[in-house]
Amino acid sequence: MAESKRIIVSLPDSLLKEVDYIVNLEKKNRSEFIREAMKLYIRERQKMEIREQLKRGYMEMAALNLALAEQNLTEEALSFGSYESRHAEGE
Repeated sequence: MAESKRIIVSLPDSLLKEVDYIVNLEKKNRSEFIREAMKLYIRERQKMEIREQLKRGYMEMAALNLALAEQNLTEEALSFGSYESRHAEGE
């Protein structure tokens, strides 16, 4: 393991009791438990950040796709109108 630093953490009694229960159940010590909990929290936070970035990207793409669809619909309507008028003249 990389160099370790000792820190002091204050916990409410009820939380410490829950931690100690899990620590005893899993045959670990508090330090191992807290390291794993912190790693898990960091991973989950990173996942949340990625989800938010994806959500923003999808929203931006939705607006762009809508604008392109509206532009193409307008161009298609104009093209169809031009086609109709050329064929109407030929009849």
